Amino acid sequence: MKRTVLRGLVALLALAAVLLGLPVGGVASAAERPVVTLSDSQAGTGGTVTVSGKGWPARTLLMVLVCGRATPARGVLGGTNSCANADGRAVTTDADGRFSRRLPVTEPPVPCPCVVHVATATGAKEKADAVFQVAGHPVEALPEETAGGRLSVLSDLRLEGSGGLLTWFGAPPRRTLVLTVGNAGTGPVRDPVFQVGTAHGVFAPQWDEHRWRGTIAPGQKARIELPVELAAGAHGDYTVSLKYGGKVVAEQPWRVGRPWGVTLFWLLLCVVVPTAVFRIGMAVVDRTRPPGQRPRRRPRQGRRPRHGRLTRPGATERPPRPASTPAVLPWFSPDTGPGPAPHDDRPTSPTTPTGKGTP
Repeated sequence: MKRTVLRGLVALLALAAVLLGLPVGGVASAAERPVVTLSDSQAGTGGTVTVSGKGWPARTLLMVLVCGRATPARGVLGGTNSCANADGRAVTTDADGRFSRRLPVTEPPVPCPCVVHVATATGAKEKADAVFQVAGHPVEALPEETAGGRLSVLSDLRLEGSGGLLTWFGAPPRRTLVLTVGNAGTGPVRDPVFQVGTAHGVFAPQWDEHRWRGTIAPGQKARIELPVELAAGAHGDYTVSLKYGGKVVAEQPWRVGRPWGVTLFWLLLCVVVPTAVFRIGMAVVDRTRPPGQRPRRRPRQGRRPRHGRLTRPGATERPPRPASTPAVLPWFSPDTGPGPAPHDDRPTSPTTPTGKGTP
C-alpha cells in the first residue's frame, strides 16, 4: 500500500514539473542544439554585429566568421574559403555553453546569400549558421542541386597507416583516408571528385583534389581510399576534412608526433663539430710549436720502444751484454808489418826449452 502511494506521488510530481516547464532529469539540456542569434540581420561594411549563442559545449573555443554563398539549410558552399577569415573572431563559451561576441562586418570573398558562421575550433565538431545580409555586397543565387546521383557518408572517417623511421627524422607524414559512401540518388555517380583538406589548429584547411575511379550505382555503396600527406617536419594537432560537391561531409582529427630524430641529430652535431674543431686546432698548435718546446712522448707500458726490447710492466731490465772481442790463437799473432815479433808472455813449459831452434 505504501509503495503504491509513493509511486503515485512521484508520478504526480513529474506531471507537475512537465506542466510548469521545468527540466526533468536533464533531458531538455541534453537535447539542446547549438543556436546562434544576431543583434541585427543586416549591416554595412565597417559596422559591427553582436553574435550570441547557447547550447554549445562548455569551455570550448569557437570561431565566428561572415561567409558568403551559404544558407542555414545547405551550409557554407566552398567551406571557409567563402568566408572573411582575416576579420573573424574567436570566443570561448562559459560553463553553461553560452557566449556573446562583437563581430566586425566585412564583405566575404564570394557573393551573398551570407550567414554568420560559428564552428568549434577544439573538441567535438559543432556548427551553426544565422542568416545575415551585408549591405552593398552583391547577391547571386546558389547553384541548384543536380538531380541524379547523390553521395552520402555511411561510416565514420578514419585514417589508416603509421609513420616509419624516416618520419621520425622529419619525412612528410602520410596516411590513407578511408570511409564508406552510398549513392542515395536516382542516377549513378561516375568518377567522383573529392577534396581533402588539412588544417593545423585554428587555421583554414589547405585543399587538394583527388578523383576516385569507379561508378557507384543508385542504392550501392563503395569504400573510398584517398591519400593524405603533410609537409616535412609537420607535428601537432591537425584536422583532416573531406569535401564533396562543395560541402564538407566529414572531418577527422589527426595528432602528429614531433620528429625527435631531427632534435637528436642537431644535439649530436653540436657535440661532434666543436670536438672535431678542438682536435684539429690542437694538432695545428702542436705542429707549429718550435722543436725544442715539443713535449717528449713516453712509450706506453707493455709496448715495444722504438729502439729497444719489449718490457713487461714491473720487470727490471737486464744489463746489456758486453761486446765480444775476436779470439786470438796463443801461438799466432797477425802480421803487423816489419819489426820484431811480439813478446810472448806465456809461461814456458819445463820440457820445452827456449831459444833458437828445437832440440
